[in-house]
Amino acid sequence: MSQSVVGVRFKPVGKIYQFDPGEIKLELGDHVIVETAKGREYGEVAYARKEIDENDLHTALKPILRRATPDDQREYQEIKKVEARAKEVFIEKSRERDLQMKLIDVEFTFDKKKIVFYFAAEGRVDFRDLVKDLASEFRVRIELRQIGVRDEAKTFNGVGICGRPCCCSQWIGEFFPVTIKMAKEQNLSLNSSKISGICGRLLCCLTYEQAYYEEISKKMPRVGFAFKTPDGPAEVFKLKTLEERVLAKIKNEKDEVEIRSYTLDELDYFKEHADEYPDEPVKKVQREAQKSAEKEDESKKPPRRERVKARKTKGSGEKGQTSPRKEQTERKEKRPPRKSTKEAAKEGTRDEARKKPRRGGRRRKPQRNPQEGEKNPSGQARTES
Repeated sequence: MSQSVVGVRFKPVGKIYQFDPGEIKLELGDHVIVETAKGREYGEVAYARKEIDENDLHTALKPILRRATPDDQREYQEIKKVEARAKEVFIEKSRERDLQMKLIDVEFTFDKKKIVFYFAAEGRVDFRDLVKDLASEFRVRIELRQIGVRDEAKTFNGVGICGRPCCCSQWIGEFFPVTIKMAKEQNLSLNSSKISGICGRLLCCLTYEQAYYEEISKKMPRVGFAFKTPDGPAEVFKLKTLEERVLAKIKNEKDEVEIRSYTLDELDYFKEHADEYPDEPVKKVQREAQKSAEKEDESKKPPRRERVKARKTKGSGEKGQTSPRKEQTERKEKRPPRKSTKEAAKEGTRDEARKKPRRGGRRRKPQRNPQEGEKNPSGQARTES
């Protein structure tokens, strides 16, 4: 079942709320008096009557009481003057209390029962005494709300990094969550100075094209995806989402890596005819065949020992003359084997089989028999008297 609704906003660039127009005929830009949770409010029609499904409504609609009269408009102007005075009083009282608070906006309800102060601060602020001072000054209900940096930037008509006025202060009525994942999917630089606005948060414009990127990412292959082409296998190197193209690595005729660009239609065609394409580059297949032929030629050559022997004989000089290296090898082969220590001890030639000293150590001195006495330099035994 359908329901007639009208969009109303209470600030020049604010959130649009839906109301039930009833039998009142309204057009875009008309001023109306509506019933809200805060009480009666003075607003402007953001979009005219339209029909929507009742299932899309999250809460019950509040009614539009009437079209604003000239008396309502004069009363609204008086309320604006009270808001301007309330700003001065708030700044004065906060300085007296030495509170680190930055006033952003003041909102005085149309029924003159409540004043809402919006402020920004670095941390939590104890403003209970300040509320008492403001209540005694205006004799109405006082409410203080701390807002974030995005709402603060929206109040001031600043200029973004693109050189244009901030979107939030021009037409964005409601903020949507922005994540760093959006910047990654759009292949943007992750430098905070390039993807952050004057508020210090991620740019709101990252959400403008996110729906397109989410849709096209379903068709685009991932980086590293391998596929076959008429020139051989290729691998996706980079994605060009806006152009709907991919850059792929492929080896050329000189076995060098080359970057080529393919459209999504070409990739689909390659997938359909993948069985017709080689698994390796065309030139590489030819080189492999050439290498196998060279291996067959090498198998017909004489063994390596014979080739080395022939090379040595050729470089030795005259025919039949052996090389110095060959003579040295023959002398080593004729040398008798060295005897071990046990064999030398049995034969009485222990001195000949004495071991070499260990690397980094000293030769051990032979142990002296105390009964034989100490020998003098002349070789004769010296006995103690």
